[in-house]
Amino acid sequence: MAKYINPYTDFGFKKLFGEEANKDLLIDFLNQLLPAHHQIADLNFRNVENLADLSAERKAIFDIHCKALSGERFIVEMQKAKVKYFKDRSLFYVTFPIRDQAQTGEWNFRLEPIYFVAVLDFEYDEAEEKRKFRRDVALKDQDGDLFFDKLHFKFLQMPLFNKKENELETKFDKWCYFLKNLESFDHIPNILNEPIFQKAFETAELAGLSAEQRAIYEENLIQYWGMKSAIETAMETAVEENKVEIAKRMILAGSDDNFINQMTDLSVDYIKKLRAELKK
Repeated sequence: MAKYINPYTDFGFKKLFGEEANKDLLIDFLNQLLPAHHQIADLNFRNVENLADLSAERKAIFDIHCKALSGERFIVEMQKAKVKYFKDRSLFYVTFPIRDQAQTGEWNFRLEPIYFVAVLDFEYDEAEEKRKFRRDVALKDQDGDLFFDKLHFKFLQMPLFNKKENELETKFDKWCYFLKNLESFDHIPNILNEPIFQKAFETAELAGLSAEQRAIYEENLIQYWGMKSAIETAMETAVEENKVEIAKRMILAGSDDNFINQMTDLSVDYIKKLRAELKK
């Protein structure tokens, strides 16, 4: 049995980053992602349960209202989710804090800045983007110059974070290393043995959960495992189907069975079966 919670479960993520008592953890993590002029001095959570629109969907999102060190107010939308049409949903979600800033009566349309931060335990599917662990997105013009500085997206594809302990260089690296490996730790690594991470590890200890919390977490964990298994099965199926299509094309192009076997890992017997089917 693991010593620490899985931070990708709903319970684990909210335990670390969604509780008032632990907002110093969230502030420290977000400050590694945000620019110098939007370093957070304080923040508060909006109760998404009270939002009428798509309340079930919105439970996957934290509306975090922040006050910068400079005094400026801004909003962070923080998501941990594995969903279809991920980019579409991300864009749709930021319409909520934009619209919610509308004021009754005369209003000059001045908006507070919005950051959408997504910590993902999956890779979204465009091949070129699979190579990017961190992707910072803003509205830019045709020359790549920033057009609007009040809407930013920050995506972290955690499966692509592969730094080892001796390769960690920044506080941001340390947070990513913590999240990526938390469930597998049995003690605090030396490089994370500092106050903010000591609190994070203490918060994440399974031994500190009540019986009710433990039951909720274990139910979340089973759901998470089921989801991961379903996705892995779908991916394996897609890979196998792709191999078959490649083999068929190679057969039609005149390749011999042994060469097709080397290129696809399909058995020679199976390739012969495909060849016979294609002759019919």
